[in-house]
Amino acid sequence: MSEQATIGQFEQLVLTAILALAENAYGVTIHESVGELATPKKVSLGAIYATLDRLEDKKLITSWLSDPTPERGGRSKRHYKLQPAGERALRESALMAKRVCDRIENVWGVNVWNPARAWKPARQH
Repeated sequence: MSEQATIGQFEQLVLTAILALAENAYGVTIHESVGELATPKKVSLGAIYATLDRLEDKKLITSWLSDPTPERGGRSKRHYKLQPAGERALRESALMAKRVCDRIENVWGVNVWNPARAWKPARQH
């Protein structure tokens, strides 16, 4: 049995963007989606492409070039798609994030999923 890939937080954002964008997942749209997810942090396009290369090296995503389009002056777009290993890694990462949030809620007594509530721990450590 092969070892399951683990992903970092930024890789989780990129994989989430690819999942959400489906057929429309290419560099610029992934950058925009990750930017929304990472708010208020700024995300560079270079960081996106470096992460896409790393995820492809890990065999978590695949990419291909589309047919050239007139809107891009005859250039192709590189599209990205999650592979089954990428879906598994994203699912496990999301489950771990949920467990972390559940633990924080338990200790602080704060619903971290409700952004309307103030982020003030129930007790000081």
